[in-house]
Amino acid sequence: MLEMIIINGLVLGGIYALLAVGFSLAFGVARILNMGHTAFYMITAFIVYIAHRWLTVPLLPAVCFSILITGILGMGCYQLLFDRVKEHETAIVIISIALAMLFQEILLLIFGGHHRGIPPFLSGFATIAGINITYQHLLTIGVTFFTLGGVWLLLAKTKLGLSIRAISQDREIANLMGLDVARICKITIGISTCLAGVASVMIAPIFMVHPLMWVSPLIITLAAVVLGGLGSIKGGAIGAFILGFAETTVVFIIPAASFLRGAISISVMILVLLFRPQGLFGIIFEEELL
Repeated sequence: MLEMIIINGLVLGGIYALLAVGFSLAFGVARILNMGHTAFYMITAFIVYIAHRWLTVPLLPAVCFSILITGILGMGCYQLLFDRVKEHETAIVIISIALAMLFQEILLLIFGGHHRGIPPFLSGFATIAGINITYQHLLTIGVTFFTLGGVWLLLAKTKLGLSIRAISQDREIANLMGLDVARICKITIGISTCLAGVASVMIAPIFMVHPLMWVSPLIITLAAVVLGGLGSIKGGAIGAFILGFAETTVVFIIPAASFLRGAISISVMILVLLFRPQGLFGIIFEEELL
């Protein structure tokens, strides 16, 4: 059982980490509380489904195409909607939720409320410590860690990453130093939504695709971000793995209570916040974000 908890915890935690890191990037750089972040996760899965099932595009090109489209869609939504009201946090929250619900209703009109499946990238399974583990699970773990490592390298070692961190620390000073703040914010939103797309294409073959699939991950993503510390990329990723393992442990130890896994995650977040209100890696001052 322990091996299964570890494997499934890494899968679920990795997916939540990609979503939490994307959410933290959007908030830390563009100052956007995008409550519809996981709607892009849902959109990507349906683009893959349409491209592969309806248009018979091979799975790998369909996946690459869907992630690219999701990133472009995210930047377009930022340019057309969020950037215009970026000084009004409440308006951003309302618009982002409304946008997610609009995507949901459009998909419900097209596909109905039925669940649909996407084939795995790799069929078969490997036997590790006497436990059969599907190649899709192993691939998901590998891709999520590779992507998270890529984000770290981008932020730490590239000129774009340095610009992103500079803007997250002090937007006004970065602007005075000649950085194109608006352009970098738009690129950051594109990266954020692409991360949601990667999470989607990795988990879609394991779970089912449906127009309400964005709701549950949104709750856990918000919990992970708050648990780790709002605006902290490292904290969001670690918080996501904590909640991923908490959910998986509950499901395997008490199968009858699996419907409470979301409540368990929220309870873990509340317990930590009672002792550390800023989260595990939270900061006090806004200029310390990221």
